[in-house]
Amino acid sequence: MAVPQVVIIGRPNVGKSSIFNWLAGRRLAIVDDVAGVTRDRMVHLQKWNDRFFEIVDTGGIGVNDVDDLTDEIERQIQIAIDSADIILFVVDVRSGTLPLDQQVAQRLRKIDKPVVLVANKADAPHMDVEADEFYQLGRGMLVTVSTLQNRNKSELLDVIVDRLPESEAAADEEAATEMKVAIVGRRNVGKSTFVNTLAQADRMIVSEVAGTTRDSVDVRFEMDGKSFVAIDTPGLRRRVSVKTDIDYYSTHRAERSIRHADMVLMFFDASQQISKVDKQLVRYISDEFKPCIFVVNKWDLYHTQMPTDRWATYLHETFPMMSHVPIAFITGKTGKNVKTLLNHAQMLFKQSRSRIGTGELNRILKEIIAHHPPPLHKNRKPKVYYATQVGVQPPTFVLMVNMPKAFSPTYQRYLISSFRDAVPFPEVPIKIYLKKRESSDERDDFGKAGSPISDDVELDDHLEPEAGDLATGDAGDDVADDQYDDVNEEA
Repeated sequence: MAVPQVVIIGRPNVGKSSIFNWLAGRRLAIVDDVAGVTRDRMVHLQKWNDRFFEIVDTGGIGVNDVDDLTDEIERQIQIAIDSADIILFVVDVRSGTLPLDQQVAQRLRKIDKPVVLVANKADAPHMDVEADEFYQLGRGMLVTVSTLQNRNKSELLDVIVDRLPESEAAADEEAATEMKVAIVGRRNVGKSTFVNTLAQADRMIVSEVAGTTRDSVDVRFEMDGKSFVAIDTPGLRRRVSVKTDIDYYSTHRAERSIRHADMVLMFFDASQQISKVDKQLVRYISDEFKPCIFVVNKWDLYHTQMPTDRWATYLHETFPMMSHVPIAFITGKTGKNVKTLLNHAQMLFKQSRSRIGTGELNRILKEIIAHHPPPLHKNRKPKVYYATQVGVQPPTFVLMVNMPKAFSPTYQRYLISSFRDAVPFPEVPIKIYLKKRESSDERDDFGKAGSPISDDVELDDHLEPEAGDLATGDAGDDVADDQYDDVNEEA
């Protein structure tokens, strides 16, 4: 199962970012009395009672942004809710129940996920009684906390861990889950033709799940005894060209299909150059850590004009952070290479759910680090103590270290690149967190290779990594970022 996500939701100024920082143990999100400071989602890996999960901070529901970003903030909130395993609905004890709290509660009633009602700013025990009025919201167990007075942090974390999905049950569910494949690309690259070809192929059973015009349409197939769902998404246009509500919602539904998919087939037209829309889509796939295959369609018409190796080089040079992604050349209209493509997609689906034993994982990383140790950071030697896998889809690993910030982005990319060469899932995204080893944890699987660094360092030098300290191997390097600078510019 993927690392569970705990999403913090609520109206503006109830202390969502304060709770995020409080649980994280460091100041990651900006806290201010002005409503609307938080806009983007912020994510932090948390460990409690031997369970790992991600906490996600969101903007306030109902905020009117001064920079006219209200729609984008709302979009980020909805994405967080869609991906949540648990929702923390935060309210303010001091201000009591407000109409906007009722609106948030009404929105959450439509969501079939565990909800914990967190009454913040209960600075003293006698204020716990005042929080009882929030029971009228009818959403989840009520936990009173105070980030200012550090009240009931352990109790809240215990409630969260008790509601996390069970690993064993999730594993059984994953084993029975059919693969969901999102078929994405700009307009007129042959996505629907590809789906129609699947429907007419031999030994395939197809049934359509009803969809609306310009919406994402799910088509269920069975091939060689294995079932999967193909999600035919609407073709995307450049954001500056999205002028109607239909185009707007088509874009968001295509992005939603990517988020919900197990595999993404990113279509390109063999007769066309890579466009800004293609870059926009690939960046979104990368940001969501989705296994992907680049599919060059209509190859029968242009194979004599451009060899496959030149197209492959063109794709890899355009998307250097996606060098692990396989490339397929097909003819969707005739079905050439389509079955090979689907078999490869199933292989990537299996890779994304792979696990590697802790002993083998640490052996691999020890060899990688011994071959090229991390450079000194402020005259201190960075050290990795041990690593463990905490999730799949994507394979997610935590490296316990002495100083997360001492591992530069360049060295993180080296770790990812070398790690890919040694593990049985080289073609899927990998997520790696660098986390400081707790003082009570004496485990050191890497032995005495280099003396440990004293834990007597400043707070800002050693605590949990921020966004830049999450090694992904897919995004985050300067080259990869530069190519997307013009994605949203006008032509």
